[in-house]
Amino acid sequence: MRFVWPHGGTNVCLGGSFNGWTQLLRMSPVEGNPTVFQIICSIAPGYHQYKFFVDGEWRHDEHQPFVTTAELRIVNTVLLSVGPNYIDGLNPDNSTRTTNMYEDDEDSEAFRRMVRISDSTLTDTIPRITEADLQASRQRVSVFLSSHTAYELLPESGKVVALDVDLPVKQAFHILHKQGIHMAPLCDTRKGQFVGVLSSSDFILILRELGNRGSNLTEEELETHTIAAWKEGKAYLNRQIDGQGRAFSRPLVHAGPYDNLKDISLKILQNNVATVPIILSSGDDGSFPQLLHVASLSGILKCICRYFRHCSNSLPVLQLPICAIPVGTWVPKIGESNQRPFAMLRPNASLGSALNLLVQAQVSSVPIVDDNDSLLDIYCRSDIAALAKDRAYAHINLNEMTIHQALQLGQDSYSAYEQRSQRCQMCLRTDSLHAVMERLANPGVRRLVIVEAGSKRVEGVLSLGDIFRFLLA
Repeated sequence: MRFVWPHGGTNVCLGGSFNGWTQLLRMSPVEGNPTVFQIICSIAPGYHQYKFFVDGEWRHDEHQPFVTTAELRIVNTVLLSVGPNYIDGLNPDNSTRTTNMYEDDEDSEAFRRMVRISDSTLTDTIPRITEADLQASRQRVSVFLSSHTAYELLPESGKVVALDVDLPVKQAFHILHKQGIHMAPLCDTRKGQFVGVLSSSDFILILRELGNRGSNLTEEELETHTIAAWKEGKAYLNRQIDGQGRAFSRPLVHAGPYDNLKDISLKILQNNVATVPIILSSGDDGSFPQLLHVASLSGILKCICRYFRHCSNSLPVLQLPICAIPVGTWVPKIGESNQRPFAMLRPNASLGSALNLLVQAQVSSVPIVDDNDSLLDIYCRSDIAALAKDRAYAHINLNEMTIHQALQLGQDSYSAYEQRSQRCQMCLRTDSLHAVMERLANPGVRRLVIVEAGSKRVEGVLSLGDIFRFLLA
């Protein structure tokens, strides 16, 4: 029987129940058509499952019959009802089967062994670098960041949004939503200085206070309650959420225009913030400080990518696939413990459960998946600002609104291109570090969801912070 993989790749193998999932069979490119791979196997009549191992990823052919199973996820199937004669093709029955099938323990264990074999095969084929080359790559990045300042982040033209502490809270979050930003520095005109930052985390605290503990504020008071009032009454301003959902005080984290990019990066990482305002201090005349820019890891990463774009070969670490380096948060494999919990939710989960996960796991986003753990969408802290429009947040019940309904509230403000290009940015575990850095350097992209090719099954998440923690280790 001839098995065919027509979807390209470099190293393509076949595994299946016809040999008990005991061996990966290497497939050969078809002469004259290097994107098509084939292999001829002798198999017994009956019902068989098989799957392709393409460049380190288990994949299935969506154009051939397949089933969804508990252990094997999605596998192709073939029913060979005649003798073991040569068949030119995979299955005379072209109908696609999508129903669940019975899967015995013996076959499940066989597939688990095959996964271990495939992981070993991948380990043998990925490029390697020495510890010395790794440290040399990190040193080059460190030297670059140390020798460049925040001035290089300033755009030639643009706008910087700052909010006055006397603004009503609801109006402030409405502005963030309309401007498409997730945070803004806060200024106190009476004191003549910047005093803090208002972010999506603050709105989460407010919603949890109103929804979970109740509030004595009337709807009219919600409309007029100012940021300063929240600071004085609820102490939210300049506070961060810990793993138990409690707020604790911290000073305003900011930088000056002459600070180097490495120091700014470390400030962001060490203080667990998404951005740092770049402020030019007031002069002796007592003038108001100037807000020049809001620095982020995305902007700094863009500088790194631009500088090393044409000499990436001098940084061996950039050529490594992300699965070969300690970066990102991954879904634990069978029988494997995970140091850091990996959170995923279904679209019918409550908004309250999503906010609790964002707070307790101290992450900026949660993948939204179907019953097969395939990526559907992603819920981010910044999405919470959508509730500020049309008086929504004063009326919702966090435990009754679903994540799907919450995401629908914000769709009107995003174009189809923005939803497609920014919300669910994905990558494969075999993508190089250089490739994922280039994607994360794009404005608005703060993390990549690592998925299995073909099925889009979530395998992990890679954030901007993960990249910088690895490079600056």
